[in-house]
Amino acid sequence: MQDYMHYLAIYGLVVAAVILIQVLVAAQQVGLSALAGNREGLILTGLAGRMERAANNSLLALALMAPAVLMMRFSDTTTDFTHQLMLTFLIARIAYVALYAAGVAWVRTAAWVTGFACTVLLYVGLVL
Repeated sequence: MQDYMHYLAIYGLVVAAVILIQVLVAAQQVGLSALAGNREGLILTGLAGRMERAANNSLLALALMAPAVLMMRFSDTTTDFTHQLMLTFLIARIAYVALYAAGVAWVRTAAWVTGFACTVLLYVGLVL
């Protein structure tokens, strides 16, 4: 498996882990009955709320990154630079979730910007 596909698979597992952690933390906060319900009006706070937002953002990042990686795979346009972008994306996204969970604002934002920039650069590379 090419490195960039491996990085995407790892990120998919990271997203799955973030979702699982979010559900477990939310269950501790509001109970399983509330989570099993329709969640209408349910507001998570603290770590549960931060993990919910991190999970949603992680899914969005995956939805943006996966097509770029698949297009690179099928067009055979990968380079050492694209591999480095994927690795940087993966590290930045893991840092983003950890920093969000810890409530660290500005550094978390820098990690988000780094991951997003990697995504944009992959798309730029595909169209140029």
